[in-house]
Amino acid sequence: MSNTITVRLPEDLAGWLEETSRKAGVPRGRIIREQLELARRRHDQPFLHLAGSVEGSRDLSARKGFAKR
Repeated sequence: MSNTITVRLPEDLAGWLEETSRKAGVPRGRIIREQLELARRRHDQPFLHLAGSVEGSRDLSARKGFAKR
């Protein structure tokens, strides 16, 4: 790793990070890197957060007036 940054965290977020690190048995830096990667992937495909959130017929042609022939 060649880049180092310093970030000031609010107490609650720092506590969450420390607790998560301890429970998972991984360094805090690794958790931060993984979360940054996750944020980057979400940014590249912003519509994916909607996957599975739409309810209704899987086949829109099943709606009345749009039946298959």
